[in-house]
Amino acid sequence: MAWEKPSAALTARFDALLPQATGVERRQMFGCPCAFVNGNMFCGLHEQRMVLRLPQTERAALLAQSNTGAFTVMGRTMREYVVIENALERSVSDVGEWMRKALEYAQTLPAKTKQPRTAKAKAARAAKTSKPRKRHTPSGRGKA
Repeated sequence: MAWEKPSAALTARFDALLPQATGVERRQMFGCPCAFVNGNMFCGLHEQRMVLRLPQTERAALLAQSNTGAFTVMGRTMREYVVIENALERSVSDVGEWMRKALEYAQTLPAKTKQPRTAKAKAARAAKTSKPRKRHTPSGRGKA
């Protein structure tokens, strides 16, 4: 399944409105810009939509507005996330305010720590990289 990349205009708005707070980190996720604080995603873009992670009261308030909905991707509704379908048509102050609320909520969540790889995952990765490559011969048969 190929996703549509966010437009340059939407990405520029996202970058311009991204809160400049301690710990905020902008990263790409599935080819789309997203913002994290303490390892928790609080907002991002998915195709031509803006995705925000909000507490229950704020989610309900945003969902009551037009052109919003629950964030569903690959058939799964992502709990705590709301989508703004028309972020470029909304005022800069409105979108910026929602991004600020998402950041404030994410700052209350426990920080995520990077989990060490399990022995099984390490072994699988080592096995994958240590396999000899087949050489193609003129007869079409490979040799290890």
